[in-house]
Amino acid sequence: MTPSTESTEVGKGDGGDGDLARRLRADLDGEVRFDDYSRHLFARDASMYAITPLGVVFPRHADDVRAAVAAAAEHGVSVVPRGAGTSLAGQTTGPGIVLDLSRHLRRIVALEPDGRTALVEPGVVQDQLNRAAAPHGLMFGPDTSTSNRATIGGMIGNNSAGSGSLRYGMTIDHVRALDVVLADASTAHFAPLTAKEHADRAGSATFDGRIHRELPALVTAHADAIAAGFPGHWRRAGGYRLDRLAREDTPFDLAKFVVGSEGTLALTTRALVDLVPRPAHTVFAVGHFTSVAGAIEATQDALACDPAAVELMDRTILDLSRQKIEYASLATVLEGDPDALLFVSFTGDDERELIGSVERLTSLWRRHGHGYHTLAAITPADQAALLKVRKSSLGLLMAASQGTRRPLAFIEDTAVDPVHLPAYTARLRKVLDRHGLTAGFYGHCSVGCLHIRPFLDVTDPAQRDTMRAVAEEIKDLVTEYGGVNSSEHGDGLARSEFNRELFGDELYEAMRRVKGLFDPENRLNPGKIVDAPAMTDHLRDPALPPAPGLRTRLDFEVTGGMRAAADRCMNIGLCRKSDVGAMCPSYMATRDEQDSTRGRAGALVKALSAPDPHRALGDERLHEVLDLCLMCKACKSECPLGVDMASLKAEALSHHHDEHGIPLRSRVFGAVRTLNRLGSATAPLSNLPGRVPLLRRLLHRTLGITPHRPLPRYTRRNLVRWFARRPGTRPAAPRGPVVLLADSFTTYTEPEIGRAAVELLERAGWDVRLESGGCCGRSSISKGLLDDAGDKAFQLVHRLTESTPAEAPVTGCEPSCLMTLRDEHRALLPRDSAREAVTARVRQLEELLTEAIDDGGLTLRTDSWLNGRTLLFHGHCHQKAEVGTAATVALLRRIPGVEVTELDAGCCGMAGSFGFESEHYDVSMTVGEDRLFPAVRAAADDTVVVATGSSCRQQIFHGTERDAWHPVQLLREAL
Repeated sequence: MTPSTESTEVGKGDGGDGDLARRLRADLDGEVRFDDYSRHLFARDASMYAITPLGVVFPRHADDVRAAVAAAAEHGVSVVPRGAGTSLAGQTTGPGIVLDLSRHLRRIVALEPDGRTALVEPGVVQDQLNRAAAPHGLMFGPDTSTSNRATIGGMIGNNSAGSGSLRYGMTIDHVRALDVVLADASTAHFAPLTAKEHADRAGSATFDGRIHRELPALVTAHADAIAAGFPGHWRRAGGYRLDRLAREDTPFDLAKFVVGSEGTLALTTRALVDLVPRPAHTVFAVGHFTSVAGAIEATQDALACDPAAVELMDRTILDLSRQKIEYASLATVLEGDPDALLFVSFTGDDERELIGSVERLTSLWRRHGHGYHTLAAITPADQAALLKVRKSSLGLLMAASQGTRRPLAFIEDTAVDPVHLPAYTARLRKVLDRHGLTAGFYGHCSVGCLHIRPFLDVTDPAQRDTMRAVAEEIKDLVTEYGGVNSSEHGDGLARSEFNRELFGDELYEAMRRVKGLFDPENRLNPGKIVDAPAMTDHLRDPALPPAPGLRTRLDFEVTGGMRAAADRCMNIGLCRKSDVGAMCPSYMATRDEQDSTRGRAGALVKALSAPDPHRALGDERLHEVLDLCLMCKACKSECPLGVDMASLKAEALSHHHDEHGIPLRSRVFGAVRTLNRLGSATAPLSNLPGRVPLLRRLLHRTLGITPHRPLPRYTRRNLVRWFARRPGTRPAAPRGPVVLLADSFTTYTEPEIGRAAVELLERAGWDVRLESGGCCGRSSISKGLLDDAGDKAFQLVHRLTESTPAEAPVTGCEPSCLMTLRDEHRALLPRDSAREAVTARVRQLEELLTEAIDDGGLTLRTDSWLNGRTLLFHGHCHQKAEVGTAATVALLRRIPGVEVTELDAGCCGMAGSFGFESEHYDVSMTVGEDRLFPAVRAAADDTVVVATGSSCRQQIFHGTERDAWHPVQLLREAL
C-alpha cells in the first residue's frame, strides 16, 4: 500500500506496468517508470497534499512531451507537468502521468545579451540561468527564495514573483514567447500577435486555430465581469488572466495568458524570457524590532526610500536558525535579541548613493521611533549570513514541525496593499488567536505579501475543520482589504476551491469555458484553478496509516521513530540544488529525483508504512533508491529539517542484510581495520594487488572493486609501531594527557599524518596517549553492519573510559572516525554515563592546536616554504555536518604568510568505500568533477591543496594528480 492518496485514473487495459507504460516506452526516448516507489515519490510536492499517479515520465526533448500527451489522451488519463516539485499549493500532484520536465529539459538554448533575452527549456533552474547571464551583466528578474532549484517552467506555471517583485514584477512580465504542447498533442508557438497574424491563426482549422478564434469572443462576452471581478491589488497569481487579454493597449498574447495557468491549459517546452540588467551593487538596511507589528509599521518609511525589496523575518525563523551549524554565523552580526528583522535592500550602480539611502532610512526610522537598531550591510561579506537565513526561511520554519504538527501553507499567499498591511496582519493574528493557533511570519512587506503558516496537525479531524474555518475567514478578510488570495504561489489544491466565490459566478464560469476551450477532455492537470476538490481532500498526513512497530538497531527515539525521522521531509527540495553546498552529491550527478534526499526519504516512508516494515526495508527497489546515497551526512546539516539520510540508510541496510544476507564485499569493507592492519604487517607484499593487473581484475570479479582506482598503499612502519618504538624522552606535558585515536586509515596508509599530530601535540605540552586497540565502527556503519558497529563502539567507549584519564580530551586526524564518537555512538549505544562522558571529551585536533598557538605553546616560523603560498582547503563532509570547518580554517590561517581559500565544493565523491565499488565508480568521479576537480586543476602550481579526510585526499589525487596535505602536516612544516 502506498501511504499517499491512490490514483483513481485507470488507463484502457492498463494494469500498472501495462498497455500505457509499454506505449510510452515505445514512443519516448526518455525514461518511463510505473513501479510503486516511483509513483510514490511523485505523489507529493512541497505542499500538504499527495495524490499517487499512474506513472512517471522523464522526457528528453519536446517530442517526448508531445508523445506522452498523445499516449495519455488515447488511454484516457491525465498529464501533470512538474519542475522541481517545490509547489506549495499542490499544483504538481495529480492522477495520471507525471511529466518530470526538470531532469533532461534543462538546456539554455540561446542567450542574446544585446536583446536581453534567453531561450530556455522548462527544466532550466533560475540560478543556472542567472549564472549564464551574469557575465553579460544580466539576470532573470523574478527572484524566488527557491532560486537554486526552482525551474523556469515551474515559475511560468505558478507566475512566481519573489523578493524583488516591487522592482521587477512577476514572471508574467518577463515572458516573451512560449513553445507549447496542447491538449490534443499538437504544438503551438505563443507570442504577441499583430491583428493580421491573429486573423491568420484564427482562420486555421487546427486546434490552435480554434483557440485563437473562440477566445477573443469569450473575452468580449464577459468583458464586464472581467473588468469588475479581478482584485485591485496588482500582485496576482490566481485564476486565468483574462484581464490581460481584455487590455486594448496590448496585442493578443497567449504566451502571457498561460503564465500562471499551472499546466492546465498547455505544457511549455521552450520559453523566450526577458533578462534585466543586474545591479552592480546591493546594500541592506536591517532593522531590529521588538515585535512583528513594529516591523510591519516601519514598512511605509522603508517604501518612502525607494527600496528594491522589504522583507520580514520573525523570531520563529531567527531562533530556528541558531540551532543549525549552517546558519551559526548569523549570531555574530545581530544586535541583541530581536523579535523581528526587516531587510530593506537598495540596488543600483552607484554604491555611494545606495549607502546614502541606507542612511536616510536609518534616520527616518530613528526619527519615528521604529526599531532599536539598524544594521548597515554593505559588502557581500557583511550580507552573507543574513541572506543565507533569509532565503531559507521556509525550510527553517518547517524544521519546527513536531511529528504531524506542521506549519501548513493554506493562508500564506494572501497579499494586500502595503498601506493596509499593519491593520490586516493585526486582524489576521486575532483570527489565529481565536482558533488557538501559532504561526511563523516572514515574507515580502514591500508588496503586502506575508507568508504566514499556522501550525496544525491535520491527522486530527478537528484540526482539519479549524484549517478550513481559518482559510475561509482569511479569504473574506483579504477580500475586505481589496487584496488577493493567491499572490505568488498559485491556486493549486489549497485555494482553487474558493475561486468561484472570489471572482464571482460569471467570471468563474468564463474561466471554466477557458479550460474547456484549451482542454476539452480535462486531461491537463485537472482539479486546479477550476472544478477543484475541497481544500481538505488529498491531504498527505491523514492518508498515512499508523506507523507499524519496528525494532531498529539505531536509536530514532528523538524523532519519534524511524518513519517519523524520514517523514520529517516536507519536500521543499533544497536537496535538489546544484553548484553550491554539499547536499545532495548524487542528485547533483544524476539529476534524478530518486537520488535526492527527499526522494530517498519518501521511499523510506512508503516502506515504513507497510504492514511489515522490516520485510519492506529489504525490498530491492527500495535499495535501488538508496544505493547512490554516499552517506556524506550533508543532509543532516544542510536540510533545514535535519533529515539524516546516512543513519536512515545504515538502518535500512541492516534490515536488508537480515532478509538477504551480508554480501562478502560488505564484510570486507566493514572489517577495514583488520584488513589494513594485516596489509601493514605484510607490506610491501600486500601492495601487489594494486600494481598487478591480473590481481586487480580478480578483485573486480570477486569483490566488485573497480580496477580504475589506485588502492591505498600500506606502510610497514605504521603509526602504532612508530609510537611504540620511538626513542628518547618525551617533553614536559603541562597541559596533561590527551588521547589520539589511531584511526583505521591514516594509521596504516598515511602514518606520517599521525606522527605529525603526535609531535605537534607534544610540543604544545600534551602527554599523548595513542588509542590503537580497536575501531570506532565507522566502516561497519556505512555497510549497515550495525550489530558489529555496536560491538566496536561499546569496546572503544569502555576502553576510553577505563584506560584513559577522565579529563583527557579525545581527538584524532580522521574526521569521519572522530565524528562517529559524537554522532553515531549516541544512536548505537544505550544512553549511559560512559557514552556521554566520552562524547563530551571529543575535541577537534585543530581546536587543540589553535589554542596552543594562541597561548604561546606552539611557535610557528615565518620563513617556512609555505610563506606566500595559497592554501586551497577542502573540508570533510562529516566534519561539515557535525561541527563545521571553522576550526580547520582558523588553524590554517595561523600559519604565517599564507592565504587560505575554502572550497564550496560539496562532497569529493569518494565517500569511503563508495568510490572503490565498481558500480559506483562513475558516479563517484562525476561528483568529484562537479566542483572539486575543476577548482583544484585551476589552482596555480604553487597552491597547496589541503584536505582533512583520507578519502578526500585519495580522490583529489586520483582526479587531478595533485597531492593534498592534511592540515597537521603543514603545521608541522611551519613549526
